[in-house]
Amino acid sequence: MKRKILTTILVVCCIAAGMAAVIVDMSGKWAATFNAPDGNQYPLTYSFNISGDKLTGTLETSGMSIPIDSGKVSGDNVSFSVTVESTTYSHTGKYYSAADSIGMDVSFAGNKGHITLTRPK
Repeated sequence: MKRKILTTILVVCCIAAGMAAVIVDMSGKWAATFNAPDGNQYPLTYSFNISGDKLTGTLETSGMSIPIDSGKVSGDNVSFSVTVESTTYSHTGKYYSAADSIGMDVSFAGNKGHITLTRPK
């Protein structure tokens, strides 16, 4: 009986450590280019700080630094929003550890877009 309990605890600890490793890997700087519907391209730089399941940080674009609101991480999934001049831009995405990238869907003012975040070289 003790062996089963010990084995179960060990398996749970391994899973938790694996999830923590994924979350730690998302911390840091990420870059993307947003292609706007009007044809303009906007370079974006995200700085993520992760503590437990909470994501904070900033989005830098066009000379502005915008704080990340209500960020959350759950396994490989990430969600947060940023607010610019009373317009909220919701972000939802998934971290791909093998490619070291984050696929992110962005919603704003009834529009949707997709960006891929990669680590700057």
